[in-house]
Amino acid sequence: MLEHGGRLRKAALQYGIAEADWLDLSSGLAPWPFPIPDIPLRAWARLPETDDGLEQAACEYYGATHVLPVAGSQAAIQLLPRLRRTGKVGVLSPCYAEHAEAWRRAGYIVREVLEQEVDFFLESLDVLVVVNPNNPTGLSLTPQRLLDWHARLAQRGGWLVVDEAFMDITPQLSLASQAHQVGLIVLRSFGKFFGLAGVRLGFVLAERNLLKLLAEQVGPWAVSGPTRVLGQVCLRDTVGHAQQRLRCESASQRLFDVLERHGLRPQGGCGLFQWMITDRAEQLHEFMAQRGILLRLFVDNSSLRFGLPDTEADWLRLEQALSAYREAS
Repeated sequence: MLEHGGRLRKAALQYGIAEADWLDLSSGLAPWPFPIPDIPLRAWARLPETDDGLEQAACEYYGATHVLPVAGSQAAIQLLPRLRRTGKVGVLSPCYAEHAEAWRRAGYIVREVLEQEVDFFLESLDVLVVVNPNNPTGLSLTPQRLLDWHARLAQRGGWLVVDEAFMDITPQLSLASQAHQVGLIVLRSFGKFFGLAGVRLGFVLAERNLLKLLAEQVGPWAVSGPTRVLGQVCLRDTVGHAQQRLRCESASQRLFDVLERHGLRPQGGCGLFQWMITDRAEQLHEFMAQRGILLRLFVDNSSLRFGLPDTEADWLRLEQALSAYREAS
């Protein structure tokens, strides 16, 4: 399996630091989880039902016509390749590595392309996968550019798959309202923005026929009853949405400023993380880990992703560690 952030237990064992003593900045998750509502006993005792209001709440939140709840958008990433015959897939890279992996495992020819290469290769592709905003680079593409790519693909039966896992901070850039178009598939993650990755909930936004085919692959009862209750409450909490967006935007800008002040200016980021390339990425990752601060290391391009600190104590701890690193360098 591919490496991901959030492997805190492994780090605790490796460095001999108790889990409770870590500052985990390795995952691009909002560090402020939404409140957990009271879960009725029937949600635990009965099989989940699909007419309980979750789909309607998701359609309203995303501004979409049709949605399919799944057990995290990762489930959809792994199942979408089953809905086409083998062909050529482009993945705008670097990005979340599971996308290219899923298509390769299903027997497709996968080409990882840079942003400036997409237009050159697009006519030879059957599917283009884009993460927007991108993880880990933070690259954000305009809706019009993505829709242009979709139009070129759709006219010959191709797909544009847009993973909007980090889009909740900037909903005005989302293609959710356009996902009823044939050949356009939008993936949304619930856990990142709502700070509740452990519930494993995501949504696929697409035209009805494709969602029906995907639902057959997902199978019945893919999302648990308690998760469906929690999801509805969070998706309808409009006051909480506004507060979370402001808090994330402020923290992300503050993180940028902190890193820049210590000579580590980020090259990219979004409302949930900052990202920087440095030839000393492994050294910095190790330095911070020895002090109980876990970052996300990308060895392939020697880069690091910093998630958002939570409390003022967390910010102070990060500042002190960065100052120590600067003095030691």
